[in-house]
Amino acid sequence: MIKIEHLSKTYTSHKGNVVALEDISLEIAQGAIYGIIGLSGAGKSTLVRCLNRLEEPTGGQILIDGQDITKLSGKALRETRQTIGMIFQHFHLLQSRTVGENIAFPLEIAGYKKNKIKPRVEELLQLVGLADKADAYPSQLSGGQKQRVGIARALATRPKVLLCDEATSALDPQTTVSILNLLRDINQQFGLTIVIITHEMKVIKEICSDVAVIDASKIVENGPVEQVFIQPQSAIAKEFISSVFPNELPGDLLRELATHADSEIIRIHFLGSRASDPIIADLMKDCQVRANILYGSIDHLRSTLFGTLTLELQGSKEQLAKAHTYLDERGLKMEVIQNGI
Repeated sequence: MIKIEHLSKTYTSHKGNVVALEDISLEIAQGAIYGIIGLSGAGKSTLVRCLNRLEEPTGGQILIDGQDITKLSGKALRETRQTIGMIFQHFHLLQSRTVGENIAFPLEIAGYKKNKIKPRVEELLQLVGLADKADAYPSQLSGGQKQRVGIARALATRPKVLLCDEATSALDPQTTVSILNLLRDINQQFGLTIVIITHEMKVIKEICSDVAVIDASKIVENGPVEQVFIQPQSAIAKEFISSVFPNELPGDLLRELATHADSEIIRIHFLGSRASDPIIADLMKDCQVRANILYGSIDHLRSTLFGTLTLELQGSKEQLAKAHTYLDERGLKMEVIQNGI
């Protein structure tokens, strides 16, 4: 487990202090794929670089399996860093070394014997689907292949934690999906804890089990991905979610649609099997309301169906109240977004 307690980071310059992280506290479970999302400059990259001490925290603690790495130095810090792999947005490969030599590099630094390095490199090349690229140079590879080399290199010393700093931002959508699938497979195969820093909610949606939203150097909300997607609490989280699940109708259109005293416009969020249930038909039958579908979408969070549906309901106050109860009893999150006039 990774436990971050009251972490802070302040940069000092001749122009004054700049607060990059303020009172950050998070818990990341062993084996999780944990996403940290924020806009550029929010502090997310500083946070992930503090997790392996590439950045020195100003205050707070970072405990990995109970050990506070902020107190380590020298040999103890070097040994701990070998248990924390990292991949980068721009790959950071050594251009003068072959693919195989890039992957071997951290093993050489760690003091592995030569007869142990070659089979480990071959094993990693096979794992990331580059068995035929051992003698190629980075300049001969595509962006996706370079990132696969970066992943293999990060895994070389068999780390317990893998940090991904905007690892897919430089890749096209199709390549991004293949890299995320590889990370998912690695997580499942080795039980590796993966921390993903990103500004793309699509990445969180595809692979993460939990997410923290960082804004202006602070964590503004965090929790299971399903919880944050269905019940976002902060404005920035709502903005991120709307980028992958647009569910808003223009306000003037809503006002035009809800023009009767016996109508209201509601939004229903579906998760799991509920996304394919005949909710509307049952609602009209059981509650005697009239329902007009205004907007709807069904997508997925990892392997779980997720959907939103915007409806105009017409009926008496009693019928509408019964409809609310009907939806609540079925565990569906509902919000009234416009009442009739």
